[in-house]
Amino acid sequence: MNITAIIPARYGSTRFPGKPLVDIHGQTMIERVYRRTAQSSLIDRVIVATDDERIAAVVTAFGGDVCMTSDQHETGTDRLAEVAATLTSDLIVNVQGDEPLIEPSMIDQAIAPLIDDATIAMGTLMVAIESVEEFLSPNAVKVVTDQRNAALYFSRSPIPCVRDYVDSLHDNFSAVKAFKHIGLYVYRREFLLKYPTLPVTPLESMEKLEQLRALEHGYKIHVAETARPSQGVDTPEDLEKVRSIVAKIEGIK
Repeated sequence: MNITAIIPARYGSTRFPGKPLVDIHGQTMIERVYRRTAQSSLIDRVIVATDDERIAAVVTAFGGDVCMTSDQHETGTDRLAEVAATLTSDLIVNVQGDEPLIEPSMIDQAIAPLIDDATIAMGTLMVAIESVEEFLSPNAVKVVTDQRNAALYFSRSPIPCVRDYVDSLHDNFSAVKAFKHIGLYVYRREFLLKYPTLPVTPLESMEKLEQLRALEHGYKIHVAETARPSQGVDTPEDLEKVRSIVAKIEGIK
């Protein structure tokens, strides 16, 4: 089975313009994501998909593989599908370009179920939520699954609602089993090519969560549980957190 990871990267960002090219102790963020993705034991090829020449030049300079795409895509999935159409890979992995601390083993965890079960069209990851604040935050996307780890629903709201502890959540949160979605996706190539053609769905529009489109159209999303939390970079404040973590890991003073 041939597996390609694609990292969508755009220069423009409402909250953090130029984010892929920010420096993290001597390497751009896009280079760190690329190199960590390449360490996955199941990935055969890594490609950065971008519509920006500045990002393309940086990727080329560190020896990475880059594919220029249209600047008209509304979502990262659309950009992914444009590149996937030129490939013959069996599986396509969408690694977010703002996850410089992504663990290669997490990528393997998301891929493995699709290798084992041909009926799964799409896979992703979840991690246990450890604080009430994260559980209640609309910025942390929650997911609930069935007994076989197929997604039932994704939401910005706190799900599941623990009826017995509605008024005492802080005191009883250790008894709550809730999971945060990690935005790494694995697609069968055929499904990824179909995905952008599926009509936008009501729940997707309300929650502003593109993965709900797959569920609303009846496709299965397998959600593998990982023990490793993820620290993405959405804001300059997040970048400082990541720089601090990298400094500790690499012994930088």
